Amino acid sequence: MADPMALEQQVCFPLYEAMRAMTAAYRPKLEALGLTYPQYLVMLTLWERDERTVGDLSTALALDSGTLSPLLKRLAAAGLVERRRSAADERRVEIRLTERGRDMRDRACDIPAQMAEATGLSVDELVALRDTLRRITRALNHSEES
Repeated sequence: MADPMALEQQVCFPLYEAMRAMTAAYRPKLEALGLTYPQYLVMLTLWERDERTVGDLSTALALDSGTLSPLLKRLAAAGLVERRRSAADERRVEIRLTERGRDMRDRACDIPAQMAEATGLSVDELVALRDTLRRITRALNHSEES
């Protein structure tokens, strides 16, 4: 019988290894754009829907504002986004893409397909994996709240 405490029996370790490998595979593609992986996630979110509040981005990316704010400051310093206080509510900070940030989308549009190909998985396998990972995340978040 396999030892339940053996590293190779754990689910967490292959997830950790896969995350590290995925991030490493993204690195050269994103360096060409001048982005880190977390910055890329912010840009993906804004390319999907521009003009979001920091709170909205925080929710979409499951990041706290202490982690997100420095990312947004660096993206603003790079000229990719603008940060503004809301005219309606000064407590809210609104983020919008600059023209340079919008144009970067065209330079990044091949990255998802390149990364999918790099995995060696079919489209159906990738979709199933994504859906499974989302179910795991929901279940773990739910058990944390209970």
